[in-house]
Amino acid sequence: MTERIPLVIDTDPGIDDALAVLLALASPEVDLRLVTTVHGNVELEQVTENALRVLHLAGRSDVPVAVGARASLIHPQPERAGHVHGAAGLGGVELPPSPAGVDPRPAVTALAELLTASPTPVTVAAIGPLTNIALLLAVHPEAAARIGRLVVMGGSAGRGGNVTAAAEFNIWSDPEAAQAVFGAGLPTVMVGLDVTLPTVLTTDGIDRFAAAGPVGRTAAAILQQYVDHAKDVYGTPGVVVHDALALTEAIAPGTLGTVRRDVVVDTTLGAGRGQTLVDRRSVSASATAVEVAETVDPASAVEFLVQRLCLLDGARA
Repeated sequence: MTERIPLVIDTDPGIDDALAVLLALASPEVDLRLVTTVHGNVELEQVTENALRVLHLAGRSDVPVAVGARASLIHPQPERAGHVHGAAGLGGVELPPSPAGVDPRPAVTALAELLTASPTPVTVAAIGPLTNIALLLAVHPEAAARIGRLVVMGGSAGRGGNVTAAAEFNIWSDPEAAQAVFGAGLPTVMVGLDVTLPTVLTTDGIDRFAAAGPVGRTAAAILQQYVDHAKDVYGTPGVVVHDALALTEAIAPGTLGTVRRDVVVDTTLGAGRGQTLVDRRSVSASATAVEVAETVDPASAVEFLVQRLCLLDGARA
């Protein structure tokens, strides 16, 4: 068997974050070494508790959880996303508490130590605001330089935003951090709304992993608020699983078609704040360019997710 890829997930659970963590745990290609938490969908204390409980749900309380940034680098995040994810972040589902406590190290320290000690390149999947990654760059640049691949769920090249007309939620939550990360020259893949919005998990897919066993049933229950929100707001019989698509690219590189582009984040305080300005005029040779995901096979990506979630309960779809 090919050596597994060491993986860190930086996250703010969040319904789709929880699904992404479960996907990673179900995937033999990766070895989830660390989860770091960051402010975002709900407050930091709650996202940290959610991360611990999701890992416990899957029987992986051994994965350390380190607590990260409580707030954005400069300007406060204008609002959380409890109206989408529920006040506690997991769609109103209360998971059993984990027997594990948090790692005593701050997230940035834990991540820096893991990167420095790993003999093989580490993939970091950043599926929340990029505050922790920006702090890593500022405090431990030598460790950040050891990231083998940074897969970011955030931004948009041509579809506008989902929290404002211009901005995607994760980038809008801390634009200054996103600008620092996208301009750092790390081997970065930007998985934005261009590829996530067409990738819809339907109720049929949810029913399949719900039927596989107790973990699948719980994952389906967590998703129900997402399903209801999508039906009420968009009239669609399914949900866009933004973070799980980013994890799919982290687990199986090449799932998404990417093009190397220059990306600048709008850090002004006007209507464009948080917009990712992607130069699509040509392929970039710049050292600070980003691999921007521009194409996806939605059916294949959703099937990958559903089959893997079924495996958490030891059953195949």
